[in-house]
Amino acid sequence: MQTIYRLEDLRAAVAASKVGEKTLALVPTMGALHQGHLTLVRRARDLADAVAVSIFVNPRQFGPGEDFDAYPRRLEDDAALLAAEGVDILWAPNPDVVYPQGFATTVSVGGLDEPLCGAARPGHFDGVATVVCKLFNQVQPDFALFGEKDWQQLAIIRRMARDLDLTRPRADAIIGVPTVREADGLALSSRNQYLTAQERQQAVALPRAIEASIAHLRAGNGADAAMATLRDALLDGGFAKVDYAELRDAETLDLLDTLGERPARVLVAAHLGRARLIDNWPAN
Repeated sequence: MQTIYRLEDLRAAVAASKVGEKTLALVPTMGALHQGHLTLVRRARDLADAVAVSIFVNPRQFGPGEDFDAYPRRLEDDAALLAAEGVDILWAPNPDVVYPQGFATTVSVGGLDEPLCGAARPGHFDGVATVVCKLFNQVQPDFALFGEKDWQQLAIIRRMARDLDLTRPRADAIIGVPTVREADGLALSSRNQYLTAQERQQAVALPRAIEASIAHLRAGNGADAAMATLRDALLDGGFAKVDYAELRDAETLDLLDTLGERPARVLVAAHLGRARLIDNWPAN
């Protein structure tokens, strides 16, 4: 595996990986890798001849008072995990490589970035869209893989690729991979390590409450009642605050009153101790 820090070296490695019309898949990450990330890597290996993984803690997607400085960084350990998975390229640029002096461009995906995490974290998805657009241009992958746990992020990146007519990758080559979960249902997340032992036990209330809300929806109940029950279950289970618990269209992210024929998802963000946990499940 090549670990690369300079853009000119990345371009040379990417060109070499594509000799003979071979394909390349990209897994963008912020490091602190867990089995969820490695599942993306394995899926990427199935899709493409070569795999690149980026590790970059993106300052532009953190707001004031968020955990940018505290976000776990362990490049050496992450590199060892990726090498064991047969990754070909590890792209690990410094911030001044991604955002050189004078950088003045922002990518914004209007509409999709406003609800859910966008309401609680203004500017967050501008930072996400900007860095992912840059990563796509730097690596020029044929495929890109993202976890479905960050469903709003996935929807925004797909829309960005479609709206900007990107070809490396095309919108239909941006692959969502189902969320990897612990045995008790909690979604894997780098932020789970913020939880104390007691909070980790309480965290299981999140997937259980979502599952119960979906059962209510499928029984014909309206979204307002089902989501109110979901919020109450989280607060009763030890969560301090619920940012949102909503039923939304899986593609447009429009707010829904009831289940219909179009794919829908229940999306939740809630605070437990130092951690802000997000999760979502398909509702139909």
